[in-house]
Amino acid sequence: MLIWCNSHYEVVTSQYNIKQLQNCAKCKAGPWLKPEYGRFGESSEYNPNLLDDPQWPCGKHKRVLIFASYMTTVIEYVKPSDLKKDMNETFKEKFPHIKLTLSKIRSLKREMWNLSEECNLEPVTVSMAYVYFEKLVLQGKLNKQNRKLCAGACVLLAAKISSDLRKHEVKHLIDKLEERFRFNRRDLIGFEFTVLVALELVLYLPENQVLPHYRRLTQQA
Repeated sequence: MLIWCNSHYEVVTSQYNIKQLQNCAKCKAGPWLKPEYGRFGESSEYNPNLLDDPQWPCGKHKRVLIFASYMTTVIEYVKPSDLKKDMNETFKEKFPHIKLTLSKIRSLKREMWNLSEECNLEPVTVSMAYVYFEKLVLQGKLNKQNRKLCAGACVLLAAKISSDLRKHEVKHLIDKLEERFRFNRRDLIGFEFTVLVALELVLYLPENQVLPHYRRLTQQA
């Protein structure tokens, strides 16, 4: 894969390239290369169901009733705004290193899905983009300034890896990303390299990481 890195291109062929990229005098991928960031925050293994756990919106409004032969859950009615606030507060308590709220993370994922539908990308491509995106979220690497660039770069990388895109199709995808997320394409192309290094060049994913996202996407389609 050919990746633009600031003022030059780098050919990325395997995970072995990571040390070469880190030592390249021109490759300035910023603080994401620093070792103080954990891989997935509190957990060392990526869980594709963590950020889509249906328990998140319930929070303190959920009551579990235990009877002799069965158990049931009751969720009281609450205003959507209060439910959203409670969900974000609970999420922040569990993951204090993540700088975005859970509602914002899910909103960005919806934008990624909507854009992918416009560009006729396959659900498996979106699922891979979700994995890249969530891994970076759980590492605490996203913030208000870079969140849209990160989402766009994840979609672009997933499309390159999983789809046989022609040059004009890549250009069309970049046009759509620029239009929806409202950033400059030069920033996107430069940020693509930063995301690639942050993912340690691991773009080919195991089935158990991709399949849960794929099932959710195909069920809601």
